[in-house]
Amino acid sequence: MTEVSAGYETVTIPPGQVTLSDRRTQRRWPVELAPYRLAAFPVTQAWYAHVTGLRPSSAPPGDRLPVEGVSWWDAVRFCNALSEREGLTPAYRFRTDEEGVEWDASADGYRLPTEAEWEHACRAGTTGARYGPLDEIAWHRGNSDERTHDVGGRPPNAWGLYDMLGNVWEWCWDLYDPEVYGTYRVLRGGGWFDERWSCRASVRRRSHPTLRIDDVGFRVARSL
Repeated sequence: MTEVSAGYETVTIPPGQVTLSDRRTQRRWPVELAPYRLAAFPVTQAWYAHVTGLRPSSAPPGDRLPVEGVSWWDAVRFCNALSEREGLTPAYRFRTDEEGVEWDASADGYRLPTEAEWEHACRAGTTGARYGPLDEIAWHRGNSDERTHDVGGRPPNAWGLYDMLGNVWEWCWDLYDPEVYGTYRVLRGGGWFDERWSCRASVRRRSHPTLRIDDVGFRVARSL
């Protein structure tokens, strides 16, 4: 079921199980998921500006271009600001210690997806590396002209989600590997400058939560 919230589509994602894997450590672990809602598109420049008043992207202005140049911190603050605009309970509480933020799982507001939620939604019931032929479903280094493209310009997956692979990497809630990388957070999906290998449902990337780069954006989720 698709729902339009503040002019933006979110899709109900069914419950299920996904098995995450890490190429560096060769570790695999299953995760059970309850249903949740996920935005059909990455957050665009226009939506980000509407909520925050800012246009941080390094790409030329384009209302339907995915916002990029946003840190993980920018993304979680956007989620709280969007929740407050819609009269929902913000999902995040900010602290002063090193980790800095808590997720209130009981809140009905917007949040980042977990990486398990992201991969489950990306796969949309498929089991291969991608939910379709890469050149048809994603903007990557081989076809992007080394730039972002309007969201929704490629066919969606079976659950109606666009740009899950390519265009921009997407921040997830999770810490990547706190014992080795500290506060680094997970990125998923591959981007416009990535080779084909990186644009797969299972690929994990990490980045410091303060980093802002031109191939990283995000999409929002909500708990049910």
